[in-house]
Amino acid sequence: MGSACIKVTKYFLFLFNLLFFILGGVILGFGVWILADRSSFISVLQASSTSLSVGAYIFIGVGAVTMLMGFLGCIGAVNEVRCLLGLYFIFLLLILIAQVAAGVLFYFNMDKVKQEMGSIVIKLIRDYKDGQEDSLQQGWDYVQAQGKCCGWVSFYNWTENAELMNRTTVTYPCSCEKKGEDDSPLVKKGFCQVSNGNGTQSGNGTQSGNSPEQWPVYEEGCMEKVQSWLQENLGIILGVCVGVAVIELLGMLLSICLCRNVHSEDYSKVPKY
Repeated sequence: MGSACIKVTKYFLFLFNLLFFILGGVILGFGVWILADRSSFISVLQASSTSLSVGAYIFIGVGAVTMLMGFLGCIGAVNEVRCLLGLYFIFLLLILIAQVAAGVLFYFNMDKVKQEMGSIVIKLIRDYKDGQEDSLQQGWDYVQAQGKCCGWVSFYNWTENAELMNRTTVTYPCSCEKKGEDDSPLVKKGFCQVSNGNGTQSGNGTQSGNSPEQWPVYEEGCMEKVQSWLQENLGIILGVCVGVAVIELLGMLLSICLCRNVHSEDYSKVPKY
């Protein structure tokens, strides 16, 4: 390989590593988002399966190492240091294996997560407390409000909540309330009482107490919407992982080609800090 081809390979590898560094930051940020999100269904998913948290830590570790390797790869490529290029290739291979392991873990545990999800949500609805500041409750309120749904299978799941059904007036989950186009987009929490036409809360109970048939809520359950949300986001995650894997394979190929054609090393080129 001529010197011109070596230079082209070197600068292509530098550009790949720059992109690799950015993608490492995206992977790390995705893992942090899974662990830090407390206002969406991600918090409920973490409660339903530990696999999600394990996968998030894998993504954080892989993202951090990817950023480090991207930085070292840039130095090794520009300065043509075979030692750094060799280490870069080995670490790229290890990162690729870790990413495949995380992807397999997510894929084979999705059915398990879906099965456990229903029982977790039903328990969450049953134990829901009005006025309690809880991340799982807030996450489920967000799901119901944004998904325009109520309960898991249907809104009747809320009849299993003893606190709600013991109310003597018509009371319903606030986040399930049907909204018009002009209503506030803010997510309501806790329990709400049905209001009279003059804006005051109704004080008349029915013979059966708090009758769910009188609730002004969405009747459709959230199960299908949550499962479709999972499928859509899983596709995005897998797409990003495949793109990163392709860049990793190209980086490995370029690094091994450059490493084989660098016959002498000048360590004085390596920056010293």
